[in-house]
Amino acid sequence: MHFLITSDDGSGERLDRFLQRKQPEVSRSRLQDLIRDGHVTVSAKPAKPSTILKAGDPVSLVIPEASPVEVKAQDIPLDVLFEDEHLIVINKSPGLVVHPAAGNPDGTLVNALLHHCDDLSGIGGEMRPGIVHRLDKETSGCMVVAKHDRAHTRLTEQFSDRRISKFYLAAVAGVPKEEGALIKNKIGRHPVDRKRMAVLYDGAGKDAVTEWKQLSTHQGCALILCRLLTGRTHQIRVHMKECLFAPILGDPLYGHPSRQPIPSSRMMLHAWKLAFEHPVTLQPLTFDAAIPSEFEPWLGDRSVLDSVKTMR
Repeated sequence: MHFLITSDDGSGERLDRFLQRKQPEVSRSRLQDLIRDGHVTVSAKPAKPSTILKAGDPVSLVIPEASPVEVKAQDIPLDVLFEDEHLIVINKSPGLVVHPAAGNPDGTLVNALLHHCDDLSGIGGEMRPGIVHRLDKETSGCMVVAKHDRAHTRLTEQFSDRRISKFYLAAVAGVPKEEGALIKNKIGRHPVDRKRMAVLYDGAGKDAVTEWKQLSTHQGCALILCRLLTGRTHQIRVHMKECLFAPILGDPLYGHPSRQPIPSSRMMLHAWKLAFEHPVTLQPLTFDAAIPSEFEPWLGDRSVLDSVKTMR
């Protein structure tokens, strides 16, 4: 689809914000990607998301047609924590990609879910049926998936309204000076490395809030309990790296695994607890994903986990 928009009322406005106002059905992050990929021009010239418009500037926006891709069901084992006719909660294993994408056309959680379930919600799109939220490939732990559109919509609303409780365990390279705190800033795409996210201080980005508490230490590395109050891409990974100066052990993108104090075969981030209201019965539900053995050196007699009660 091609749109030609005259910025008569956009003088002094950023290009990405102008386009979001004109095309509200397209997310700002999607528009920013389109701009960076050369699908947007201002006065017939390439532009940046931060380009400031002048009155009368012709803005051309091309939204490429999505390439049809068939997602096949695959018999991949799932660790199911709960299931009914409305939703399924699984303990995702580390190394499992959530949905097909470039470089991962199959072997994903979606492929496994299509085999396990008779039907899935279509609201998430052909490539992401039923997916309400996601975990990074190397992150393990609790995920909820909707089985029909009504459940998908209501679960999405709970995530959007921040009514879902999400607790993570992260083993980090180093020991923070504080015992715990609330991190509140803005996270957006890294200005240089587009594969990474970063804390932004120029007014860009989206609110990112993480409550954290140090639980224990082992060989100069700390176990951190994180409660996510927002759900930005790579949020915990960025906050550990940039705010605590202690990247997650085994994180290939934000840390340096080969130079970290404790070798790790995986990224040490686990979505431990997930609590939400059932989208149909309205019953409060809480799930725990078994803590992987890699975290045992920090757990001792597991009394350290009692601290989660102070972060409800």
